[in-house]
Amino acid sequence: MSAALLRRGLELLEPPGQGKAPPGAQRCRDGPRAAGAARRRKRAPEPGKNKATVKGRVVKSAIEEYHKKKPVNHLKENLKYMLKGRLVADKAITEKVLAQNRGRKSKDQPPEKAEKKKPEGTVFTEEDFRKFEREYFGIP
Repeated sequence: MSAALLRRGLELLEPPGQGKAPPGAQRCRDGPRAAGAARRRKRAPEPGKNKATVKGRVVKSAIEEYHKKKPVNHLKENLKYMLKGRLVADKAITEKVLAQNRGRKSKDQPPEKAEKKKPEGTVFTEEDFRKFEREYFGIP
C-alpha cells in the first residue's frame, strides 16, 4: 500500500470539521538541527514555587514515616468481633453455600461417601450350631 493511499484512508477517518493543515504550516524535521531545536523548545518554568529552595519545606521524620507504614496487628479486635456473635447457621444452609462456592469441575467436587453397610447379624443362635454339629458330626 502506498503512502498516498494511507493518507487518503486516514483523511476519511478524521472527524468532520478538522481539515488538513496547509502545506506551508507543516514542519520538516529532516534537518541536522531538528534534534537541537526540539531540545531548545522546552516549556518556560512556571512562576511559583522554586523547588530548589528549602524555604517552606516540611522535613519528614523517617521514624514517623516508618511508624505510619508499620503493619498493625488486628488479632485482638478480630477475635473480639468473632467471639461476640455466637449465631450458628443451619447445616443445610451451610451446605448450600459451600455447594455454590464449589466449582463445577469434577476435581472440585468432594468425593461421594459410600454408605456404610451394617454387619448383618446371623439368624442362627449358638444352640442351633450345637444342634447341627450333633446331627451332622454325631458328637454328643
